[in-house]
Amino acid sequence: MSGVNKVILVGRLGADPEIRYTQQGVAVTNFNIATSENWVDKSGQKQERTEWHRIVVWGKIAELCSQYLTKGRQVFVEGRLQTRQWEDKEGHKRFTTEVVAATVQFLDKGGDKSAGAPMMDEPLPEISAPDVSADEDIPF
Repeated sequence: MSGVNKVILVGRLGADPEIRYTQQGVAVTNFNIATSENWVDKSGQKQERTEWHRIVVWGKIAELCSQYLTKGRQVFVEGRLQTRQWEDKEGHKRFTTEVVAATVQFLDKGGDKSAGAPMMDEPLPEISAPDVSADEDIPF
């Protein structure tokens, strides 16, 4: 039996994206986005909870994200959850869960860097993220 692994997020970047390249020359861009939930608690006080999500984008989409996205920019991200494991310098096992994006749409105007960037009514071309095996040399 197979399951569904799909994530849809709309949030704002907490910092400018970071781009790297694998030994094979494939672009990989990482950025974090914040999503917030607001509610009123039982005592009538407004509450807010912010969740941070690590996003990984591959290929041409990675290059576009690196070129146009900046801190504070709002984005729509659609992809899948992936958990990676590695060993740090001290030999401890480390884990991270991230969203591997298949689609990224820029929802608002950002700073100077985003002039001419695609907007929601001009979505990025449908480019599938490459399927990267666990053996791929990920540069982070």
